[in-house]
Amino acid sequence: MRKYEVMYIIRPDIEQEAVQAAVEKFQGIISNGGEITKHEVMGKRRLAYEIKKFRDGVYVLVNFNATPDVVAELERLMKISDEVIRYLITNDVA
Repeated sequence: MRKYEVMYIIRPDIEQEAVQAAVEKFQGIISNGGEITKHEVMGKRRLAYEIKKFRDGVYVLVNFNATPDVVAELERLMKISDEVIRYLITNDVA
């Protein structure tokens, strides 16, 4: 298993319960074939530039160990999710 880091931004106009549901959905995907080492909901922050007509977003940072097929499934689901406005998955070298 490799170390990965994912940061994703959730739309600010949805309710707190929907934010929590989205976070739990992505945690479940990672836990299905990997192991979460660190999880942090950073809260609502101002974006550097407008994304999909939003100026704010709820930032979430997750460090995890997983196989590449888990990462591919996570990326596929984030792409089609309506809650996520931007995401980035990287190899964690630290």
